[in-house]
Amino acid sequence: MKIFEVRDILEATVLAGEDQLHKTVVAAGGADLMSDILAATAKDAVLLTGLNTEHVFRTGKIAEVGAIVFVRGKKPDEKMMKTTGAYGIPVLSTRFSLFVASGRLYMNGLRGLNGSW
Repeated sequence: MKIFEVRDILEATVLAGEDQLHKTVVAAGGADLMSDILAATAKDAVLLTGLNTEHVFRTGKIAEVGAIVFVRGKKPDEKMMKTTGAYGIPVLSTRFSLFVASGRLYMNGLRGLNGSW
């Protein structure tokens, strides 16, 4: 699935990485514990989270996620957005809860990573 499709399904706002919306993501997962992300194979996956800290961006970079989506309308502050600019990870924000956002992506064909997160 392309990131622009994720944006449309989640009715999300693109906060960073507008030029990368054509990239493909292979799965999705939701977590607020970044150790769960690191424990899973998350390369090129969409990370859905309600955790609004710089740690999310660092974890996303290490795990090589394809995009980060903040749920419940959360948006990182300016300092955090500078971090993501350096990492080159597309960042989106949706008004949906983690549960609803995950379900919407699942119903549109984007599955989880081997049953993990």
